Amino acid sequence: MIVPNESTMSILHARAQTSVGAAVPAAAGKGLPLRQRPLQKKSGFTVLELLVVIAIIIVLAGLILATTGYVQNKGARSRAEAEIAAMSAALESYKADNGIYPRDVAKTDTVDPTAAPTPAAASLYLYEELSGDRDNNRVTDTNAKSYFAFKPNQLSPTDQNSNVLFIRDPFGNSYGYSTAKAANPTNNVGFNPTFDLWSTANSGDVNAWVKNW
Repeated sequence: MIVPNESTMSILHARAQTSVGAAVPAAAGKGLPLRQRPLQKKSGFTVLELLVVIAIIIVLAGLILATTGYVQNKGARSRAEAEIAAMSAALESYKADNGIYPRDVAKTDTVDPTAAPTPAAASLYLYEELSGDRDNNRVTDTNAKSYFAFKPNQLSPTDQNSNVLFIRDPFGNSYGYSTAKAANPTNNVGFNPTFDLWSTANSGDVNAWVKNW
């Protein structure tokens, strides 16, 4: 029996280590210095992708604003219709007590409903007659009767410490009031033989106005 000496054992041990290391290859890139590792490509948005996203956001914002404006305008028109109906009812109560609708030769009888801008003087006169506040200080005069309780946002200016200038429609303009047809039924000015009451609704087209004719 041959007993290997110390030199032979060292050679066999070295060969065994080499075989094991060759059987298990190192993962690519691992164990290498940082400078020798392969560079990984970083992912991110390109300029073109960012421009597309921005364009989509702008389009969506435009659609939202257009929808919001339409809803607001529709709400203002609905409110104007309700206020005109309420003031018309108050005018009927005024006529029941006084035998005539509020009229003034200079302030309402000469007002052309189709003329622009809407005269604020006629609107102020209507306020005075319906509210009983002829001092325009937002307080009904002593011994005067109020036929309509105006809310602060229905009057201009909305500052409660300022005198009233006109009845304000939901669009921020003066309501129109005319008795031109009542003053002269044969005249082509005016529409109703009683009174004309309207809001221009921020439109120059009479057909788009909110009106009682």
